Amino acid sequence: MANLLIISHTEHYYSDGVYYGWGPTVQEIDYLATLFSRVRHVAWLYDGAPQNSSLPYSADNVTLVPVSASGGNTFTSKLGILSALPLYVRTLLREMRSADVVHVRCPASISLIAIVLLTFLRKPSYRWAKYAGNWRPTRSSLSYALQRWWLNRNLHRGAVTINGRWEGQPGHVFSFLNPCLSKEELATARSSAQVKRISKPVRLVFVGYLGESKGVSRLLHITQRLVRELPEVHLDVVGDSPARAEYEALARSLGIAGHITFHGWKPRTELGEIYQKAHIMIFPTDSEGWPKVVSEAMAYGIVPLVGSVSSIPQILEETKAGIAIDPYDTNTFAEAALRCIREPEVWTRMSIAGIESAWKFTYETYLMNVSNVFQKVWGITLASNSTNKSGVTHILDDHTMRSTNVEIDQVQT
Repeated sequence: MANLLIISHTEHYYSDGVYYGWGPTVQEIDYLATLFSRVRHVAWLYDGAPQNSSLPYSADNVTLVPVSASGGNTFTSKLGILSALPLYVRTLLREMRSADVVHVRCPASISLIAIVLLTFLRKPSYRWAKYAGNWRPTRSSLSYALQRWWLNRNLHRGAVTINGRWEGQPGHVFSFLNPCLSKEELATARSSAQVKRISKPVRLVFVGYLGESKGVSRLLHITQRLVRELPEVHLDVVGDSPARAEYEALARSLGIAGHITFHGWKPRTELGEIYQKAHIMIFPTDSEGWPKVVSEAMAYGIVPLVGSVSSIPQILEETKAGIAIDPYDTNTFAEAALRCIREPEVWTRMSIAGIESAWKFTYETYLMNVSNVFQKVWGITLASNSTNKSGVTHILDDHTMRSTNVEIDQVQT
């Protein structure tokens, strides 16, 4: 049976003897753990109490290997990466020795260290890197650019999964959709969405970190324009950051505070209650690969209006579920929302398309896609072992892995 090592910068917190991690990533790893006998996750540990968006792992075969967080936007914080480097290298080398498969989640400073180490190591033989950000940005940090360059040239000698499909994409780079829904969550969302109609008051929703890369200031100006045209509009903002008070002050200065509710972070169950009421998602981001919250919104019949970056325009064009818009063009965002409100048939058409496409973003579909990559790249069949939360567990068989070493070496050469 195979042991999986995951390396990421996912934020974790420790409380009352339990580790809590960023909810969407924890859920994804819980499902990914059904493919392996043991999972060890090297990830960042922060001080403080878990946020409402944090979850404990539910898979009993996942073990967190916490390391101190490093990096940031300031020069001093970047120097912290150098001081943490020896610990990262020691930890990664130790964990790689006992792993059969390594899964590196990029981009992050610890992920860069991991893929560089893999260039010079023979084991683990099975390497899978996930690049969650924009694979073809117009600008990015030196670290992110270096990680894309490294992975694109297969210096880590393994498979890479990315958001979107791109011209000249190498054979070892696979297009993947980010999972965010269990089949039970999909059924709940579909039940709610099928009876939803756009009506007044029109409910707008934003879910995410409250920062300028997510376009929160632009979101508020879009809302101001909508309120001027249609007073019966309300925006639910789910998320938080140190800048939340500044955005609340901006809402007051724009005269729209009475049309906005800042909820902070919400547990997944409570977020579903907000999704059930919402009609349109406004998400003017300028720095995404594919936001999982957009997939969640689609499942609930919400029409997403999203910044046109990375794979977002590709996926929305394929699904016909929403509209990708220049993230800085607040007027076009407002006009698109107004058209959905004033022409219900337009909103309904996209809402139905989103509902019908949401299955592509389930964890069950994700597991099948992971299995397909292992089969295609390494000739490994993921054999069924036992039933668990996702309905079926797949385990990599040791004998199967040993018998395919020649094929793997050929792929990685």
